[in-house]
Amino acid sequence: MSKMTTAERKLANIAYKLFSGSMMVLTVYGAFLCSSQVYSIYMNRKARKLEAAQQPIDQIKRNTDH
Repeated sequence: MSKMTTAERKLANIAYKLFSGSMMVLTVYGAFLCSSQVYSIYMNRKARKLEAAQQPIDQIKRNTDH
């Protein structure tokens, strides 16, 4: 088995760090996309729930205006 030279070892370390860093960035980006999707779903449900809660009030107002 041949020993690695210092230059080869440095190159391997740099490559490993670049690969690890890119995987960390992809993980953080994936978490951001996932959390933004969850937040969007939450806000849509909240808006629909609020709209459903206000709907009978609007109907009552329309019926009493006549």
